[in-house]
Amino acid sequence: MIRRQRLAAGVCALLAALTAGLAFPAGAVADETDDQAAPKVELVLDVSGSMRTRDMDGGSRMAAAKQAFNEVLDATPEEVRLGIRTLGANYRGDDRRTGCKDTEQLYPVGPLDRTEAKTAVATLAPTGWTPIGPALQKAATDLDGGDGTRRIVLISDGEDTCQPLDPCEVAREIAAKGIGLTIDTLGLVPDAKTRDQLSCIADATGGTYTDVRHKEELSDRVGQLVDQAADPVVTPVATEGARECAKAPALKSGLYTDREEFGQQRWYRVDVGPGQEVRASVSVAADRAVGPDYGVLLRAVTVHGREIVRGEAAGDGRTDVISTGLRYPRAGSDDEDATAETVCLQVTNSFSAASGVKTTPGLPLELTVDVVDGPDKASDVASFGLGRGWWLLGALVLTGFVAGLLWGWVSRWRVAVWRTN
Repeated sequence: MIRRQRLAAGVCALLAALTAGLAFPAGAVADETDDQAAPKVELVLDVSGSMRTRDMDGGSRMAAAKQAFNEVLDATPEEVRLGIRTLGANYRGDDRRTGCKDTEQLYPVGPLDRTEAKTAVATLAPTGWTPIGPALQKAATDLDGGDGTRRIVLISDGEDTCQPLDPCEVAREIAAKGIGLTIDTLGLVPDAKTRDQLSCIADATGGTYTDVRHKEELSDRVGQLVDQAADPVVTPVATEGARECAKAPALKSGLYTDREEFGQQRWYRVDVGPGQEVRASVSVAADRAVGPDYGVLLRAVTVHGREIVRGEAAGDGRTDVISTGLRYPRAGSDDEDATAETVCLQVTNSFSAASGVKTTPGLPLELTVDVVDGPDKASDVASFGLGRGWWLLGALVLTGFVAGLLWGWVSRWRVAVWRTN
C-alpha cells in the first residue's frame, strides 16, 4: 500500500513539473527598447512644522532629511534627471486655503548641478501645512513629457491637511492617465493614519511604502529608489479598450495599461498570421477596498463571436492583484496570399467596490500581448502544448497504472497466503 502511494505521488509530481513548464513558457517576454529616454525623478519633501520633531537618532526629522538629500545628490547617476519639490515650506499662517497652495519646485527636473541643489536644500526650515495632494498634482506636471521612466519619491511625517482633496484619489487619477509614473512613499516615524495614507498613495501607482525611523535608513532607501529609476525597464503603453470588438484598438506585441470599471469588460484586437501564436496575459489590481470574492476572465474570440480559448482566475480577498492568461496558435497555410486573422481579446472582472469607496477611476489593468511563431505541428498544441513529450507522459502513466495493478495483485496474493498459513 505504501509503495503504491509512492508510485502515485511520483506520477503526480511528474504531471506537476510538466504543467509548470506549460504555465511559464520561455520567450513570452515583451519587447524591450535599447534606447530609452533619460529617467526622471522628483523628490517631494514635507517641510511642515512637525518636521521640527527631534526623534531621529537625537536630531530633528528635517536634519535627517537634509542629510539624506545631500548623500543622495552626491550619488545620483549622471543619466538621471533629478528635481526637488517641497510642500509646506513657506506659509506660516492659519489660513487653510493659502496653506494648501504651499508647494513649490525647489530645484527643476533636469541635469543635476549638485552644488546648486545642495544649496537650495540647505535653506529649508520646517514651516507650515501638509498639502500632499496638491504637491503630487504639481509633481506629476513637473515630470510630464518624454518616454523614460518617471518616479516621485514622497517623504512625509504626517497626514495631508488639505482634505477633501484626498491624496489617494490624486494618486489614482495620476495612475489612470497611463503615463507610467510611479509614486514611492516614505513615512518618517509615522503613526497609523499616516502609514495608511502613504501606503494607499504608493499602492495606487504600483509604488512602495517604507517606514523610516533612523537617518541611515532614510539615506539608503531614497538612494535605492533614485538608482532604480536608472534601471532599464519596459515602459507600458497606455491604451483604451472598447465595449465591443468592432471598435477595439489593434494591439501588437508589447505591454499595455488601461483602466476597467467594476464588473465591466474591455475589448482589444490582435492580428495573428498563418503559423503564428498569440500569447496574452492580464492582471487586474485592487487599488482600493473591494469585496472579498472576485475574479478575472480573459477570452479569445473570433470577430463573429465564437470563443476560441479562455483563461480565468478567482480570488478571495487575500491578494491585491489577480492574473490569468491564454495561448492561441493558428495553423499554418500553404496559400501565399493567406491573410492575418483578427482575434478579439475580452477582459472581464467581477470586482465589487466596498461600501463608501469611489468606483472611479476604474481598476488598473495590465495586458501583455506576444505574437510569436507557432509550433511546427498542430498536434503539438492539441496535446496540451507538450508536443512529443505527450507520448512519454502517456507511456509513464500507463506503466504506472499496470505496475499498480500488478503490485495490488501480488499484495492480495501474499495476504491470502499469510492468512492460509
